Amino acid sequence: MRPFRPDTERKGYHHGNLKEALVQAAQRFIATRGIGGFTLADAAKIVGVTPAALYRHFSGRGELVEAIASRGFDDLGKRLAAAVAGGGTALERFTRMGEAYLDFAEKEPGYYGAMFAPRTLDEATPRGPSGAGEVGMPPAMRLLVDALATAFPGGFRVDPRFVALEVWALSHGLATLDAAGHLPKGPGLPDKRELLRAGVLAIVTGVQK
Repeated sequence: MRPFRPDTERKGYHHGNLKEALVQAAQRFIATRGIGGFTLADAAKIVGVTPAALYRHFSGRGELVEAIASRGFDDLGKRLAAAVAGGGTALERFTRMGEAYLDFAEKEPGYYGAMFAPRTLDEATPRGPSGAGEVGMPPAMRLLVDALATAFPGGFRVDPRFVALEVWALSHGLATLDAAGHLPKGPGLPDKRELLRAGVLAIVTGVQK
């Protein structure tokens, strides 16, 4: 990925298109510098406006990050749905969802960083597609639960939400370790996709009826 340079990435926008320009610029900034170093002033500088202009569209940094996160969940949801809809055995289709998750995290770090950024106490609604959220179950987990029901109609010996959460935690953990450069690599060591396949196999086969 090429370095992000705000001065050269700045693009003009037409009246009424500032909101879209801000979302795209912030997403690119997070992709290259991380969520921790992102401010509204950064977004304003990238698109060439004053910080005050941003507040016509977003109440603050949190709302802008939420807009990026919502788009990310929409995109991820489409990829997961496409992965489970393909051919193969139930286990193969469900494993492809995990692989799609890893690919998304690797190729869309701007979205991924916004989607899983730390939240404040007043942000109670789970992040998800178009801001949607079911109390107690983030939309990303809802996708996994639905996919489990489709791929394994025979059911499990435990609540499928437990299975979905374990697979999500496995995928997210591998993606996070890999992005941070903490996933051990070398001769004879499995890569993240091999680890994912082995983990999903162990989780799913261990709880099937």
